Amino acid sequence: MKLNPSQIDTLQNQGFLVLPERFSEEEVALIQSQMPMLLDDHHPGNVIEKESGVVRTAMGLHLRNEVFAQLANHPKLIEPAFQIRPEPMYIQQVKVNVKAAFSGSIWQWHYDFATHHEEDGVPEPLALNLHIFLDDVNHYNGPLYFVPGSHRHGEHGAWLDDQTTSYPLWIVENRIVEKLIQQNGIQAATGEKGTMLIFYDTLLHGSPNNMSPWDRAIFSLILNPISNAYQKTDRPDYKHHRDLTPVIMSDPDCLSLFLHSR
Repeated sequence: MKLNPSQIDTLQNQGFLVLPERFSEEEVALIQSQMPMLLDDHHPGNVIEKESGVVRTAMGLHLRNEVFAQLANHPKLIEPAFQIRPEPMYIQQVKVNVKAAFSGSIWQWHYDFATHHEEDGVPEPLALNLHIFLDDVNHYNGPLYFVPGSHRHGEHGAWLDDQTTSYPLWIVENRIVEKLIQQNGIQAATGEKGTMLIFYDTLLHGSPNNMSPWDRAIFSLILNPISNAYQKTDRPDYKHHRDLTPVIMSDPDCLSLFLHSR
C-alpha cells in the first residue's frame, strides 16, 4: 500500500498523484450503498446546491456512519499519507463531494490552504487531501482540474466568494489562474471508480459543472499534522474536526465485515 519512489517523485513534481484500481469494485459499492441514507438525513453537514436542491457535499461522514469511520482509517489511505508526512496527524475533514448528473455545479479555482488558514487558523500548508473516486470520472461529468506544479508557487492569494455557489469558498483570481496555466498547463484527473488521488494543500484546482448524464461522487479525507493544528474554532466541527487524536491505521480488511454481512 506504500508509494514507490516514482510515485513519490510524481507527487512532489506535479503536486498530485492518481492511483488507479486502489479500491476494489466491492469496496466502492459498499461505500456507495451508504450514501442514499446520508444524503437524505437533513444533517447540517449536507450542503445543498443553490439551483437544483440536491446535495453538493456531505461532511463529517466518519462521525455519522460506521463504514466511513473505518474508511477514514484505512491503510490504503493512511499508509501513503505517513510516507509523505511522517508525523502524528489528525482527521481534519471527511466528506463526499457530489456532482449529480446534469445539475452538479462548479467548484471555483482555489487551493485548500486558503480556507484552512483563513477559516481555521491552520499555520502551514501541510494538510494532505486523499480522494477515492466513487464513480467513473471522465472529462464530461465534472472532473477535478489541476494546474500541475502550482503547489511550488506557494500561496496564490485568495478572496472569499460566498455568492457563486451554495458553499462559501476562498478562491483565486482569474488573472493568477491564467498566468499559472500558461506556465504549467492544466490537467483533468480522470479514472475508473476505485481510483485514489492524493494532492497537496497549495495545489491550484477546481472543477466544472456536470452537464453529463453520469453522476460523479468523490470521497475526500483530509489529514493534517497535529503540530500544525487549527487555531480558530469558528467553523462547525463537521467542517474542521476538533478531535486531535492521532489517526491510526485500521486493519487492511476493515471493510470486509460489512461486505460479508450484506
